[in-house]
This record gives sequence, structure tokens and C-alpha cells, in this order.
Amino acid sequence: METLVYKIEDPKNAPRQIAAAAALLKAGEVVAIPTETVYGLAANALDPAAVKKIFEAKGRPQDNPLIVHIAEKEALYEIAAEVPEAALKLADAFWPGPLTVILPKKPCIPDAVSGGLSTVAVRMPSHPTARAIIRAAGVPLAAPSANLSGFPSPTTAGHVLDDMNGRVPMIVDGGPCGFGIESTVITLAGDKPRILRPGAVTPEQIRAAIGETQVDEAVLKPLKEGAAAASPGMKYRHYSPNAAVSVVPGDLKTFVSYVLRHREEADHCLCFEGEEAFLPLPAFTYGRADEPLSQTRRLFDALRELDEAGASRVFARAPVPEGIGLGVCNRLYRAAGFTFLTDPPENQGMILGICGASGAGKSTFCSLLAQKGAVIADADAAAREVMRAGSPVLEALCAAFGADILLPDGSLDRGKLSERAFRDQESTRKLNAVTHPAILRLLVRTAFDAFHAGKTAVIDAPLLFTAGLDRLCDLTAVVTAPEEVRRRRIAARDGLSDAAIDARFKAQRGEAEKAAAADIILRNYPPFTPEKECGRLTDTIEAYKKERNI
Repeated sequence: METLVYKIEDPKNAPRQIAAAAALLKAGEVVAIPTETVYGLAANALDPAAVKKIFEAKGRPQDNPLIVHIAEKEALYEIAAEVPEAALKLADAFWPGPLTVILPKKPCIPDAVSGGLSTVAVRMPSHPTARAIIRAAGVPLAAPSANLSGFPSPTTAGHVLDDMNGRVPMIVDGGPCGFGIESTVITLAGDKPRILRPGAVTPEQIRAAIGETQVDEAVLKPLKEGAAAASPGMKYRHYSPNAAVSVVPGDLKTFVSYVLRHREEADHCLCFEGEEAFLPLPAFTYGRADEPLSQTRRLFDALRELDEAGASRVFARAPVPEGIGLGVCNRLYRAAGFTFLTDPPENQGMILGICGASGAGKSTFCSLLAQKGAVIADADAAAREVMRAGSPVLEALCAAFGADILLPDGSLDRGKLSERAFRDQESTRKLNAVTHPAILRLLVRTAFDAFHAGKTAVIDAPLLFTAGLDRLCDLTAVVTAPEEVRRRRIAARDGLSDAAIDARFKAQRGEAEKAAAADIILRNYPPFTPEKECGRLTDTIEAYKKERNI
């Protein structure tokens, strides 16, 4: 079978393509269509023979119900035997949009659509091309996700073509999906409204519209043995790549700790943007930790990218199961087959992050802490290590800033590099792009080796907050000193000119603003002495350990 791909940017300007898709649907064929959630594999919901072709194309189990898509609210009465007030309130609040409502079905809905159940799942998509095709076809469309059964759902027409080329006659390309995970599914066919599958419409939004609503326990747990799937996406393993995915619950520090300790047991990681630099394995990202909607848009793409990279075993960072994040958790947990990994907490130490502008004197405090048994993960020492003569990082720096940044013995002329790297914002960005990933990985490995040995690790980094290292720390401290004091120290230590010092200070202003959030401020200038200030810091560390029984 030849699979045609029609690109439709605006259905109003594509009557021929819309008519061609509708003609295939009227003839009992299957067409892949875009929606705002994921791409759907559509067929006439009233024609059992057409619906059977969906299952054949996907390789989908026959007991897995399908969602019926409509273009107008009035069509709900044509397929649902009962339309309670709660359904109308939900339709008014969220249709067209990513919400599916389960209601008692009319006889016109074949068992092939309902999975043999007495109910029908209905939604009205907000994607204009989807609604235009439904109207042109003149019938409601049953449409599960347009992927091979059990694999990650498609969010682009390219994903559909990867899975369905030769299996369906047409794919309608409506661009990337806006949400990236399937619709929220709520059943109104029981005693109380119950969410069976979370999505972009959150439990909180639904409760605001209709009042008390339960969340089914199968949202974050496997479906009970022998239980019927009342909604699509409730099967035990779903949305899965070829790779074996395991979820590591907890915060970023817990995730990094686990991956470092078990790095020989996997070949890839799945994490949030900006976290890949802390990890010892190649990583793919699925959005930002603080933006659940970005996670929905990226999750299935990232799962497919893992397969393209040839991943076989993946450690995945868990999102927060709240709001839209509940839907992300649901998809990731099922992609992992509910496989979770944790480490026992025993024999773990703590991590202190310490920062301060150039010349503030972080090293003095780190020396005092080392005398008390702390292990120092020093950014300067890490930088020297990764930029040693002949290293890949040093070669990259030469390519970026010129080969004459090397001394005759092949080592780095740090003063010359500083003058060039801090002369403007673009140069500083170039420096960071080359050096930061290698420095961060070495810092993190050093700190967590000490942490896993039950010791206090100190991450000494001038850009602690800018680099996000503070998220790995139990406590953070910032060392301060007046600018004139810091200038004298830098001039004596590094031999930099006033202009070079000015450039360095300018490059560090953003960090100074973020460091205001540190847990403790350490003053390193008269009349304050490092010994007394370090005593305050040590007291804070001991109190933290006692409180957490470390």
C-alpha cells in the first residue's frame, strides 16, 4: 500500500486535501489525522469493518477501547445514550480541547469501538484540521494514537510515517501537536466522576467545573490483573520505546546520585533540560523541570530519540505528579512498565555548595573545611584537570580562541585566555560552552564519591547557582568581600590588568544576584576572620546533619 502525505497548514485553504481524506474515510479506509494532543488513526466510528482496519494497522489488542471524535457538541446526543448535566458542563468548559468523556453508549456504537463495554469515550478536538475532516466525512471518527501499539505516541507526521508507512493510505500533516500527550479521560458512567487517564486538562480544572472528582488508582499504578481497560492507555505497558526504561523517583540530587552509583547498568538517561551536564551517561531531555507543559510536548519525542540512538537501558528522571505533571507521570510510568529504582539512604553524607565572586576567598574557607575532614570538589582544580596539555577541552579552546593561548610547554596561558574569554558576552558564552560540561561532570563525580562514602562534600564553584549545582546541594554558602579587597587579591594572584578584572566582574554579576539565595553568608574581610566565619558555617552543617540524622 502506498501512503500519501498531505500537508495542511490551514484547512480553509486546503479543500482538495480535506475532501480526499474525507472520501477515504467514507469509503471505510483509515486516515492518520492531526489533533492538538497526538496524531490519531481515524476511521468511521459507526462502521465495524473500518474500525477493524485501525486495529490491524496498529497491531492493537481488540479489548482496548477507542475514542470517538466529533466536530460539534450536538453530535454527542447521536452516540451517547445519556448526557448528564456534568457532561454538558465539561463540554462547555473544555470543548473543543483535550478532554474525553465516557458515557453510556447508543447501539450505533460497535463493540469494536467500545472494547466490548457498554460505554463510549467521546471528545471534540480543538485542532481545526481534525474538525474539518470530521465535518467533511459526515460521521464521528474513532481515532486512537497513530502509532504501532505499545510504542510512543506520534506528535509529528514524521513519527506517523515511521510507524504507518505502507499500513494506511493517507497521513494528513497538520504540524507538531500542541500538547504532545493524549487527552484527559473522565468517566461519568459510574457513581462518581473518575479520571481514568490524566492529560492537559487537570483534576483541579475538572473539579472547578463539576465538583468532586476521583482519580483512578490505575493512573499511577498497573491495572489490576484481569481488570478490563475502561479507557485507552490503561494497559500495563504502553507508550514504550524499544529500550528498557526505569524510573528513578525523587529530586535531581537523588537522580544524579543513583545514576552515578549505577552508571555501569545503563547506557542512556532521560532527564530535564540543563541536567544532562551533571550525568555520566548520554542523556535526552523532555522539557524543563519547572514547566510541565514543555514536558508533555517533549516526552514522546524523547522516547523515540532514545530508540534512534540505539539505547538499550535507560534511567529516567521522574516528574512531579501534580497538575499537568500527573499526565506526564502516567505516560512515563507506563513506558517503564512501572519499573522503579531506588537506593537505600544509609551511609550517605551531605553536599555543601560554596560560591563567591573572584577574589572573595572561597579557597580559604575550603581549606579550613578540608582540615575538618570535608572533601573539596574544586572548580578551579577541575578546570585545570580538564584543560591539561593535550586534552580535548584544550584543543577545543585553541580552536575557539586561537592556538597562541598555549604556553611553549603546551599548557594553558590562563591570563591570555581570560582576556579573550571575558572581553564580551559572546566570548564568555563560547568559553562556557567548551569548558562547563567537562568541569561540571568532574565536580559532580568528585562530590558524589564523597557523599556516597558518608562524608561531607564541598562543591567550590564560582558559578554554583548559574550552573544549577545548587540543586544538588543540601546547603549553600556564599563568601563575600568588598570590591576593592577582591581587586587587590586578584591582581596579586593572577596578575590581571584592571580591564581584565573589570571584564571578569561583569561576567559574574548574574551569579551574584542568584547567590543572594544562599543559606549562609560568609564575610571574608576585616574585622571578620575566616576562622570565626568558618566556625559559624561548621555549626550550621552540624545542625543540618543532626536534624536529618546524617
